[in-house]
Amino acid sequence: MEYDHRKGLIYALFTASMWGFMAIVLKVVTNNELAPLTVVWFRFIIAFLMLASWTLIFRRSDFFIFLKPPWMLFLAAIFLGFNYLGFIAGIKYISPSSSQVFIQIAPVLFALSGIFIFREQVNWRHLAGFALVLTGMGLFYSEQIRELAGKGENFTLGMVLVLGGGLSWAFFASFQKALLKSVRPNQLNLFIYGFCSLVMLPMVSFSKLKGMDDSMWYLLVYLGLNTVLAYGSLALAIKFTEAARVSVIITLNPIITFVTMAILSGMEVSWIEPESFTLLSLIGASTVLGGAILVISAAWNKKRATRTGSPS
Repeated sequence: MEYDHRKGLIYALFTASMWGFMAIVLKVVTNNELAPLTVVWFRFIIAFLMLASWTLIFRRSDFFIFLKPPWMLFLAAIFLGFNYLGFIAGIKYISPSSSQVFIQIAPVLFALSGIFIFREQVNWRHLAGFALVLTGMGLFYSEQIRELAGKGENFTLGMVLVLGGGLSWAFFASFQKALLKSVRPNQLNLFIYGFCSLVMLPMVSFSKLKGMDDSMWYLLVYLGLNTVLAYGSLALAIKFTEAARVSVIITLNPIITFVTMAILSGMEVSWIEPESFTLLSLIGASTVLGGAILVISAAWNKKRATRTGSPS
């Protein structure tokens, strides 16, 4: 398949922007005592209904994916479900910006999966980048623990949950990349949203929804719309350009979260807790981001070198 890098870039940038804002919205929703699984189910069911409506009008043949889905599609759905649950459960205990620092393990592991799955050669960028990611996370974590004092246990729990969600996303993305060779992006997302909605339905706590403010309903609808647009765009980005190139771009989404939270903290809004980071915390976060980009760009540079015939 011939790549269209310009389209891939646009879709990847859109995904990054959607994910940058989503962390903030998830934090607001979890502050209202909604169970993580209930919120995740709403994300999936709203996304499924929206995508199913579009498919019913424009591409009905895509529904045939439900008749005989590939076994790998079930695994992709399960891992994406765990990713959603891990991230939202973790963000309940840590700030949106902190969650975006730790979730960077996801694109890094996705890029490294090529080494273990496709036996790609390891180079110094992989090793140096991964070392930077671990060093940066350690620095950021230790500094946040020092600043939070008595809330250290909750922060550690949140970090572990987000890291677990990141690991699940790396598995999902690897399965998705393989599936897109034979399954259309719309079919993939349609099945995943429907499957996860069905599996999670018996565990949803509908009693918590009674008397919920209109603003919370709007946020839940936004999360569902965010899911459709972000993951639909991600699937198209991976289809149109290399996974390494996509991963570099979506790794930049924490910048959107940090900048937005800085603006909200300066405005002193009442609906989300303000954030403040020490210089060492910001250095740690920057180190994580730089290391992630280094790891991911290693695969990108290797592919470019192969195409041009230049040494890696």
